[in-house]
Amino acid sequence: MIFGIGIDLVKINRIERAVTRWHEHFVDRVFTKKEQEYSYRQSNPYQHFAVRLAAKEAILKAIGTGWSGGIKWTDIEIINNEKGRPLVVVQGRVKDMIDLYGVKDIMISLSHDTEYAIAQAVLI
Repeated sequence: MIFGIGIDLVKINRIERAVTRWHEHFVDRVFTKKEQEYSYRQSNPYQHFAVRLAAKEAILKAIGTGWSGGIKWTDIEIINNEKGRPLVVVQGRVKDMIDLYGVKDIMISLSHDTEYAIAQAVLI
């Protein structure tokens, strides 16, 4: 049974400007170490940062709470398995919420082009 769905669109150059301006202060607040390592290994890290930010927003939209209740950006981590499939790892307040609501799986789809990154999340 589907608990919720969410989608989010992020302009990639907005993330590039934030990373360039705020450096580690922004990156460390929004992305886990694994997300940072993965993104910085790519030819255009800003696309990968942007799509991960979009995924985090989409997941919170699917939960229905937004950023209320002490949620941190790093409570949600988007990683890739050995075949490249994106996977969601949750901790902290987000983990507490999905456990409370009985969510057993978070499925995500990610895409980006030169200007935009988009993510959709489905909570089962």
